[in-house]
Amino acid sequence: MAAWKKELGWTFLLLLGVAVIGSMTGLFIPLLFVLIVSLLIWQIIHISRFERWISNGGRGKYPKAKGIWEDIYYHVYQIKKSEKKRKKKLGKIIDQFRKSTDALPDAAVVLGKQDEIEWANSTAKNVLGLQPSDRGQRIPNLIRFPVFVRFLNTGDFNKTIIMPSPTNSQVTLSVRIVSYGAGLRLLIAQDITQLRKMEQMRKDFVANVSHELRTPLTVLKGYLETLRELDEPLSPLLSHSFQQMHEQTERMQHLVDDLLLLSNLETKPKKADCVNIAALLGKICTESENFNDSPGRIELTLATDANLYGDEHELRSAFSNLLGNALKYSPKDSPVKVRWEQTNTTVALHVEDQGEGIVDTEIPRITERFYRIDVRRTHQVAGTGLGLAIVKHVLLRHDGKLVVTSELQKGSTFSCHFPKERLC
Repeated sequence: MAAWKKELGWTFLLLLGVAVIGSMTGLFIPLLFVLIVSLLIWQIIHISRFERWISNGGRGKYPKAKGIWEDIYYHVYQIKKSEKKRKKKLGKIIDQFRKSTDALPDAAVVLGKQDEIEWANSTAKNVLGLQPSDRGQRIPNLIRFPVFVRFLNTGDFNKTIIMPSPTNSQVTLSVRIVSYGAGLRLLIAQDITQLRKMEQMRKDFVANVSHELRTPLTVLKGYLETLRELDEPLSPLLSHSFQQMHEQTERMQHLVDDLLLLSNLETKPKKADCVNIAALLGKICTESENFNDSPGRIELTLATDANLYGDEHELRSAFSNLLGNALKYSPKDSPVKVRWEQTNTTVALHVEDQGEGIVDTEIPRITERFYRIDVRRTHQVAGTGLGLAIVKHVLLRHDGKLVVTSELQKGSTFSCHFPKERLC
């Protein structure tokens, strides 16, 4: 501000001098014209020098000048100097970011609005086959797996896809995309080959052990039944021992059957027949009442006659487990409501009981294998801990989902929702 005042002061003094000399000589207009032209030429010279300095990037010391132009040069020089410091600092940050992302074991790729590659770390070169020269290329033109192209086209990035590595078919990748900024997305590809191998080893182990246990269990059950059917009376001790052995072999048999069923659900191909759900639910309710000695306890409501494409044996297992749990974990004199209904978007089976309920924090874990809620009860409830895991896997194979709502001491509702595309 002071420089402008000084500049205006000098201009005012020049005008005053021209006015004084012009009044004395009578040449005010010519002298004023000469002054204005001189000031314009002076400013044009400084503008030209400033333009040349700026066009060269403002490097080095700024040209010497007087008045307001000296201040302009100084301020621009300071701006350039601070900008240079910021660029240097930003360059260090970017360099650290690149080094840290290059150290990541997962491939990371920044994608633009049109799926073009903006940046990729070094791991992306190894597992996705991307090169530095691929920058600006659309990634579906470079990675052409149908599952990956569909994933990009759908835009549903809440899911994760599994696909082989483009550079090595023996490597399995888990790919997900995170949106951020204005249309930018970060693609992350994680090598899960070892996890998949371990999962397959677990499945093979469970399947093999379950198969191997069936033969000795059958032999044990056969001998126990033979001993119990002997004509000779048994002592109370032996009789009690045989009873306990029989119960435990039955329990192990149920466990082996459930493990085999889970193994089959994970490995065998899907089957799709039109299943009469109304008839299936009627049979399951009748069998459950007879097995649990609870006549009239189950209230079945068929609000729709909709049928589903699927595997009847698998659906029977899932529905039976839900109904069996509702009967086991609620008072023997309380009703269990089973309802089959259709909405605008889904068809659903609801199994409602009036049992002890489930704590909200436990609900996400109840479908884990062998997970049992730690609740003190007056009597022990028998079970393998695999029932709801079976339900979850059956629903996954039928494009369904399990929704659980519960309130302590009031009961729970287990709902199986199936998409309308499953109707037949």
